Amino acid sequence: MATFELYRRSTIGMCLTETLDEMVSSGVLSPELAIQVLVQFDKSMTEALENLVKSKVSIKGHLHTYRFCDNVWTFILQNAQLKSEDFQEMVGHVKIVACDSKLLTQ
Repeated sequence: MATFELYRRSTIGMCLTETLDEMVSSGVLSPELAIQVLVQFDKSMTEALENLVKSKVSIKGHLHTYRFCDNVWTFILQNAQLKSEDFQEMVGHVKIVACDSKLLTQ
C-alpha cells in the first residue's frame, strides 16, 4: 500500500520526526530504522483515517489562497466556521491539504 507523507507535517508527525532525529543523533537508533518507523507512521495514519474516523465536518470561510500542484490541493481559509454534529467553532485560519486517494493505488 502506497501512502502520502503529508501526515508527517502534523503536530504528532513533527514530534515523531524530531524524536527520531534525536535518537539517531545520540546513536540509539539507526537511520534505516528511523525511516522504517516514519514509513509505518504514514501507513498507520492513512489506515486509521480511512477506517476509524466516521465523523464529518462542514467548513465555511473566506478563501484566501488556493493552489493545485502535483495532484495536491491546498486551500487556506480565513475566518472559518467548522461545524459538526457535536460542535461549532470559529477559527482565524485553516489550511486544508487534499490528495486524491486513487493515486495511492497506481
